[in-house]
Amino acid sequence: MNQIFEIKKFYTIIFIISLLSLLIALYIEFFLGYQPCKLCIYQRIPYLIAIFLTFLGISYSKNLIWLYALLLIFFSSFLLSGYHFGIEQEIFKEFSGCTGSSINIIDKNELLKLLNSEVSSCKNVDFLIFGLSLATINFLLSLVIFILILKVINNEKNK
Repeated sequence: MNQIFEIKKFYTIIFIISLLSLLIALYIEFFLGYQPCKLCIYQRIPYLIAIFLTFLGISYSKNLIWLYALLLIFFSSFLLSGYHFGIEQEIFKEFSGCTGSSINIIDKNELLKLLNSEVSSCKNVDFLIFGLSLATINFLLSLVIFILILKVINNEKNK
């Protein structure tokens, strides 16, 4: 019974981290007024999925599939945020969705609408916490969570 309690506590911690990450991103966007780039938006998706998976993990804590699913989610988050970090450091080139440079619009109303919308470049770092970009923080957080999930899986398999 104690082992089930511990795994449920772990899922709860992942849930809280994921929820806080999303709430902080939304606060920075809507209350502080910083426009996220496309990759910033994409980096929220793994956290949304993780919230859903933690509920399943808490409900069905004897099944390791939820831990493996979380492992995959945070590995993808690690890769995505690592790519974004690489763009910020000019290791990688921005994909066309970040720059808005590949516009193939014929209708002038569509073009005006696109020009009036703010498309933030993925290489621009507009907001820092302790001197780190949000992509850097997400990269490190995803790596730490990934490693923790690996340790929990290893512990669960050795029981």
